[in-house]
Amino acid sequence: MSRFLLVGLALAILVSISACEQKQQKASALEKILDTGVLKIGTNYGLTTYYNGTAGPEGFEYELADGFAEYLGVRLEVFPYYTLNELFPQLANHHLDLIAAGITVTPERSQQFRFGPAYQSISQKVVFKQGNQRPRSASDLTDEFTIISGSSHAETLREFLPHHPHLRWQETDEKDAEELMEMVLNDELAYTIVDSNILSLLRRRHPELSIGFTINQEQGVAWALDKSQDDSLLAALIEYFGLIHSNGKLAALEDKYFGHVRQFNYVDTREFIRSARTTLPKFREWFEQHSQDVDWRLIAAMSYQESHWDPKAKSPTGVRGMMMLTLATAKDLGVESRLDPEQSIRGGADYFAKLLKRIPARIREPDRIWFAMAAYNIGLGHLEDARVLTQRQGGNPDMWIDVKKRLPQLRQKKYYKTTRYGYARGDEAVTYVDNIRRYYDTLVWLDDQTEDTLDEAEDAAQTAIPEDTFD
Repeated sequence: MSRFLLVGLALAILVSISACEQKQQKASALEKILDTGVLKIGTNYGLTTYYNGTAGPEGFEYELADGFAEYLGVRLEVFPYYTLNELFPQLANHHLDLIAAGITVTPERSQQFRFGPAYQSISQKVVFKQGNQRPRSASDLTDEFTIISGSSHAETLREFLPHHPHLRWQETDEKDAEELMEMVLNDELAYTIVDSNILSLLRRRHPELSIGFTINQEQGVAWALDKSQDDSLLAALIEYFGLIHSNGKLAALEDKYFGHVRQFNYVDTREFIRSARTTLPKFREWFEQHSQDVDWRLIAAMSYQESHWDPKAKSPTGVRGMMMLTLATAKDLGVESRLDPEQSIRGGADYFAKLLKRIPARIREPDRIWFAMAAYNIGLGHLEDARVLTQRQGGNPDMWIDVKKRLPQLRQKKYYKTTRYGYARGDEAVTYVDNIRRYYDTLVWLDDQTEDTLDEAEDAAQTAIPEDTFD
């Protein structure tokens, strides 16, 4: 065999070995995570993604990612960034295993990244300040406006541009979605574009934000992966999302962050913010004093739902006062006068604490809170009936997302005739809990604001003109 042939054979073997090593390296995307014991995810700071709460990291995307790390049996490391333009290159440079940041799947992004299964659907809304002229189509977007740089909104606008050459916009890395909407409220922008899930949360704080029109219909939201890697991590994602979809954990998590804000009432939200500033301070000390181990703002939110913080409130059924106690309940709690605001608040907080203790210990937070709230409204017996119906129908009686679907069945004879306590207005208990959750979220936000910010918000809410038509 000639020397040149031997050299050629050796080179061929080296090339073959190199190809095998590269193939093995590519095939080790999931193995690398398992071997190191660490899952590195990138995300953005934001209401729906990741933020540091009072008890540590929070956010819809964070909890999903934490669940995936637990599913893989590894430790989660979160790398939060302030902009999408900072975030995306980290995946391309192999500094991250995936991006979990509420990313919508678009044609342009699909050319750059692979995506896991979609776990949410959102649409893009053009928002403006209520009382200003409403844009109803792209033809009405005659002012220059600003959107987030690198967002899917920019891709949408580029698609619109050939048919609407008048469109003028700027892209910024210096503002987030909430800041852009605050610019709209301050008349610094005529409008901007925001994802529907973020808007649902922010309208509880800024009810004067109004929807002009939907500029892009529903798109899937999914995690982004490096396009050059093998299928192993994607396969694990498909298994994980399939599991949490089937066992109800995905629905429960989605309900935790978004379930209570799907419905929006402009007048109610505006009135609540006004009352929180003018009426609540008269009673705040008593809410703080008597709330026991529960956040005082939660008891205050319950009281607003019950009586709108009216000490002399009375319902046709005979319940009275700030916390709308029955005569029998008040007597059991040592409340001598239900019309005395401090006694009512103390009694209501005590009663709620007792209900909370009677919820089965295996039920986790925040579901325990929602169950206790429902029991405050409808009674423990009827709540237990709904949990029994849930179990009969194959749902999880320890998950609020499953039980809230069955509570309205307590009004239907074919269901309530099979229960121990019979007929009940279970649908009202669902509305009751959702309303309190919204009020509580707003109170938490209000506590973090400066007086100047609150003055501006109240002035805007008072001068805004309600619109009859919402998208």
